[in-house]
Amino acid sequence: MSTDQLFLLTPPEAVHEASTDEARLITFNAQHASAERSRRQAEWLAGQEAADLVVMTEVGSGPGGQALVTALAQRGYRSVLALPSGRPDYRTVLASRSAELEAVDSGIGVLSHRGPAARVRIGSHTVGLLGLYVPSRGPKERRNEDKRAFQGAVTDAVPGLLAQFDGPVIVSGDLNVVEPGHVPHHAVFGKWEYSFYRSFVDAGLIDAFRHLHPDAAEHSWFGRGGDGYRFDHAFVTARHGEYVRTCQYLHEPRELGLTDHAAMFLRLGLG
Repeated sequence: MSTDQLFLLTPPEAVHEASTDEARLITFNAQHASAERSRRQAEWLAGQEAADLVVMTEVGSGPGGQALVTALAQRGYRSVLALPSGRPDYRTVLASRSAELEAVDSGIGVLSHRGPAARVRIGSHTVGLLGLYVPSRGPKERRNEDKRAFQGAVTDAVPGLLAQFDGPVIVSGDLNVVEPGHVPHHAVFGKWEYSFYRSFVDAGLIDAFRHLHPDAAEHSWFGRGGDGYRFDHAFVTARHGEYVRTCQYLHEPRELGLTDHAAMFLRLGLG
């Protein structure tokens, strides 16, 4: 992956004091926001002093998406990584307030702009980061085609990505699937979607939220009927599971009307 494929913005030195011994990350679904709402989203994120890294999903390819990338940089995120899609499609954006994000090849050969990967140096530690926005089920004429293709590409790519790192790797984003045994049960999901969730465990990752909260019934998105779905996830390399210190959903962005998803906060010790 060549660097000329990236938008990398470096504003003046940020005043935020970043952690040197923890990876502190917020996952946030932008809900294809307008330019004005994108700026409000960036303002909210900048106010979360406990986080240094951001994974933004469902970022539009038009003016709203570009406004978000610019607003993050203006709000102190010194390194912003957003792969161009080359088509009118949603993207995933990675941002860091402290260390520079060094782009790495995720190995995802389908809709790669939905799955950017980076290496980031935190103190004396190197952390791998993969952000994911899995397509929704799609229109009737293309029902599940993009979703199946992207999920298959991610499943094939993750083991190779993990092999690039000796330190912890975080995989986070909106997967548009729920876990097996989800409460409530949603009959719409097929075995192939549950298999996608399990593929992360098979690759050597753990569900960070479930690791800390084995019995919690929590949701990050709610349908029109009020039923909850835990769509937004964070996975961490299993050998670093003991260092997961916090993994929780933040409902304030949803309650403020910034997005229709709860954000997710992950805090991972590094030694």
